Amino acid sequence: MEKVLRHIPFVDLKTGFAPIKADIMKALESVLEDMRLYLGPHSREFEKEFARYCGTNDAVGVGSGTEALLFALLAVGIKSGDEVITTTHSFFATVEAIVAAGAIPVLVDIDPLTYTIDPGEIEKKITRKTRAIVPVHLYGQMADMDPIAEIARKRGISIVEDACQAHGALYRDKKAGSIGDAGCFSFYCTKNLGAYGEGGMVTTNDPALADRVRLYRNHGHRSKFEHAVFGYNGRLDEMQAAILRIKLKYLDENNARRRGAAERYDALLRETPLTLPQEAPLRSHVYHLYVVRSKKRDALRAFLEEKGVGTGIHYKKPIHLQEAARGLGYGSGNCPHAEAACDEILSLPMYPELDEESQEYIADCIKAFYGA
Repeated sequence: MEKVLRHIPFVDLKTGFAPIKADIMKALESVLEDMRLYLGPHSREFEKEFARYCGTNDAVGVGSGTEALLFALLAVGIKSGDEVITTTHSFFATVEAIVAAGAIPVLVDIDPLTYTIDPGEIEKKITRKTRAIVPVHLYGQMADMDPIAEIARKRGISIVEDACQAHGALYRDKKAGSIGDAGCFSFYCTKNLGAYGEGGMVTTNDPALADRVRLYRNHGHRSKFEHAVFGYNGRLDEMQAAILRIKLKYLDENNARRRGAAERYDALLRETPLTLPQEAPLRSHVYHLYVVRSKKRDALRAFLEEKGVGTGIHYKKPIHLQEAARGLGYGSGNCPHAEAACDEILSLPMYPELDEESQEYIADCIKAFYGA
């Protein structure tokens, strides 16, 4: 008997808000009563708590993940004309930050199994102008950091981790954001640790780098009337910091629930033609996204939409083929693994509150599509 049509959103923020609503409202009330709306006590405490969570000495709150990347690049000394190597398969902000710092993005292909940057491609692209590598921890899984760290050490170049999709992910038991010179996080609302608005963080074990990020986020202020650098208005909002302090307490629990949902998907979809995500050795995936591959991706997505199942594509076109990147000199065929993935990848619903019944419905819909 055919199942009754259901509505399963790609992301469900309302369900996650309900259990913590009272705590969130209380925290917001405390901010408004104090009226210290930026760089206040919640921001300072959240920075300490997040640094402790990531296993770093410092964490500096900023306005977004994009600003985290920009300020971290500036803080490691990136300047006009420098080259920064990163992956072509990421959200566009990774490259936006490199360009905003005045540098030239050098784009390389991915490991086709993990979708993260292929370390074997990095060394091929290093020149005398290379100053940094930005490995992107994608979909909730960290890049292969040992060979990347070895390349950087040997060449004397910096590593800025783009950990915007990897809050709590592990590589050899080290948290995302704790291996490179700096780690960069986004607290966009859909992330594993998401604000109810925007926010970001730079983590580091280098106190001088942390100090430079603090300057860049706040107009270069050393004091009220002294400006050490030409900076930006890139502070973490105090209300968002208060919200994130509460949500941080539940991050490990919610990541475990995401991993449980991924295991259920694996079991339910194992016999389908889909290519399922893989957790690489030495890594612990936190499933910001559950990304499958299908040769019939667009038709499958349309079918699921008809059945009430929300999906996403992360990402439909690699950065090197975007209109904005035409001046960088890349073309079709330069990054074949990323290009092939972009034609086939599909993100299924994934959030901590996703229940088993919903996953069974999604799996039945996918099986019906292939059966038809």
